Amino acid sequence: YTTLFRSLAKEARLAPSDTDLLERAATLSGTYLGGRAVPSSVRWVDSMRSRWGSCTPVDRTIRLSRRLSGMPEYVVDYVLLHELTHLLVPGHGREFWAELAAYPKLDRAQGFLEGVTHAAR
Repeated sequence: YTTLFRSLAKEARLAPSDTDLLERAATLSGTYLGGRAVPSSVRWVDSMRSRWGSCTPVDRTIRLSRRLSGMPEYVVDYVLLHELTHLLVPGHGREFWAELAAYPKLDRAQGFLEGVTHAAR
Protein backbone atom coordinates (compact mmCIF):
# COMPACT_ATOMS: atom_id res chain seq x y z
CA TYR A 1 0.00 0.00 0.00
CA THR A 2 2.87 2.38 0.73
CA THR A 3 4.15 2.15 -2.85
CA LEU A 4 0.68 2.75 -4.24
CA PHE A 5 0.15 5.75 -1.95
CA ARG A 6 3.49 7.27 -2.96
CA SER A 7 2.71 6.72 -6.63
CA LEU A 8 -0.70 8.37 -6.33
CA ALA A 9 0.73 11.28 -4.32
CA LYS A 10 3.41 11.85 -6.96
CA GLU A 11 0.82 11.74 -9.74
CA ALA A 12 -1.35 14.29 -7.90
CA ARG A 13 1.61 16.65 -7.63
CA LEU A 14 2.28 16.35 -11.36
CA ALA A 15 -1.31 16.94 -12.47
CA PRO A 16 -2.18 20.55 -13.25
CA SER A 17 -4.80 22.15 -11.02
CA ASP A 18 -8.17 23.23 -12.41
CA THR A 19 -6.84 26.81 -12.45
CA ASP A 20 -3.82 25.63 -14.44
CA LEU A 21 -6.16 23.87 -16.88
CA LEU A 22 -8.18 27.05 -17.40
CA GLU A 23 -4.98 29.01 -18.06
CA ARG A 24 -3.77 26.32 -20.45
CA ALA A 25 -7.12 26.45 -22.25
CA ALA A 26 -6.70 30.20 -22.78
CA THR A 27 -3.22 29.64 -24.22
CA LEU A 28 -4.37 26.85 -26.53
CA SER A 29 -7.39 28.84 -27.67
CA GLY A 30 -5.19 31.83 -28.44
CA THR A 31 -2.59 29.76 -30.29
CA TYR A 32 -4.84 27.48 -32.33
CA LEU A 33 -8.35 28.98 -32.34
CA GLY A 34 -7.66 32.70 -32.51
CA GLY A 35 -8.84 33.10 -28.91
CA ARG A 36 -12.44 32.42 -29.94
CA ALA A 37 -13.06 29.52 -27.54
CA VAL A 38 -13.43 30.85 -24.00
CA PRO A 39 -14.55 28.31 -21.40
CA SER A 40 -16.12 29.43 -18.13
CA SER A 41 -14.37 26.57 -16.32
CA VAL A 42 -12.12 23.59 -16.92
CA ARG A 43 -11.83 20.86 -14.32
CA TRP A 44 -10.73 17.30 -13.71
CA VAL A 45 -13.44 14.72 -13.06
CA ASP A 46 -13.11 11.23 -11.64
CA SER A 47 -16.40 9.90 -12.98
CA MET A 48 -15.52 9.90 -16.70
CA ARG A 49 -14.65 6.33 -17.69
CA SER A 50 -15.48 6.04 -21.40
CA ARG A 51 -14.45 9.48 -22.68
CA TRP A 52 -11.33 11.59 -22.27
CA GLY A 53 -13.19 14.88 -22.05
CA SER A 54 -16.52 16.58 -22.47
CA CYS A 55 -17.93 20.05 -22.73
CA THR A 56 -21.25 21.77 -22.33
CA PRO A 57 -21.41 24.64 -24.82
CA VAL A 58 -24.46 26.20 -23.15
CA ASP A 59 -22.55 27.03 -19.97
CA ARG A 60 -19.08 26.80 -21.59
CA THR A 61 -17.75 24.22 -19.13
CA ILE A 62 -15.10 21.64 -19.95
CA ARG A 63 -14.35 18.48 -18.00
CA LEU A 64 -11.29 16.28 -18.47
CA SER A 65 -11.06 12.71 -17.27
CA ARG A 66 -8.56 12.34 -14.46
CA ARG A 67 -7.31 9.29 -16.40
CA LEU A 68 -5.38 11.86 -18.49
CA SER A 69 -3.42 12.94 -15.44
CA GLY A 70 0.19 11.85 -15.86
CA MET A 71 -0.08 11.44 -19.64
CA PRO A 72 2.23 13.52 -21.86
CA GLU A 73 1.38 17.22 -21.98
CA TYR A 74 0.73 17.12 -25.73
CA VAL A 75 -1.99 14.49 -25.13
CA VAL A 76 -3.74 16.55 -22.44
CA ASP A 77 -3.41 19.61 -24.70
CA TYR A 78 -5.04 17.70 -27.56
CA VAL A 79 -8.02 16.63 -25.44
CA LEU A 80 -8.39 20.15 -24.06
CA LEU A 81 -8.16 21.66 -27.54
CA HIS A 82 -10.67 19.09 -28.81
CA GLU A 83 -13.17 20.21 -26.15
CA LEU A 84 -12.42 23.90 -26.77
CA THR A 85 -13.22 23.32 -30.44
CA HIS A 86 -16.63 21.97 -29.42
CA LEU A 87 -17.36 25.39 -27.93
CA LEU A 88 -17.15 26.64 -31.52
CA VAL A 89 -18.34 23.69 -33.60
CA PRO A 90 -20.78 20.95 -32.52
CA GLY A 91 -20.17 17.42 -33.74
CA HIS A 92 -17.12 16.02 -35.48
CA GLY A 93 -17.69 17.13 -39.06
CA ARG A 94 -15.32 18.66 -41.57
CA GLU A 95 -15.46 22.12 -39.96
CA PHE A 96 -14.57 20.67 -36.56
CA TRP A 97 -11.47 18.86 -37.85
CA ALA A 98 -10.45 21.88 -39.92
CA GLU A 99 -10.32 23.90 -36.69
CA LEU A 100 -8.09 21.25 -35.05
CA ALA A 101 -5.80 20.80 -38.07
CA ALA A 102 -3.34 23.46 -36.88
CA TYR A 103 -2.39 21.41 -33.80
CA PRO A 104 0.98 19.92 -34.79
CA LYS A 105 0.71 16.80 -32.60
CA LEU A 106 -2.86 15.93 -33.55
CA ASP A 107 -2.10 12.53 -35.09
CA ARG A 108 0.47 11.65 -32.43
CA ALA A 109 -1.94 12.46 -29.57
CA GLN A 110 -4.79 10.55 -31.19
CA GLY A 111 -2.49 7.55 -31.70
CA PHE A 112 -1.36 7.69 -28.08
CA LEU A 113 -4.96 7.67 -26.82
CA GLU A 114 -5.91 4.86 -29.21
CA GLY A 115 -3.00 2.84 -27.84
CA VAL A 116 -4.06 3.45 -24.25
CA THR A 117 -7.65 2.48 -25.09
CA HIS A 118 -6.51 -0.65 -26.91
CA ALA A 119 -4.19 -1.70 -24.06
CA ALA A 120 -6.99 -1.31 -21.54
CA ARG A 121 -9.20 -3.83 -23.37
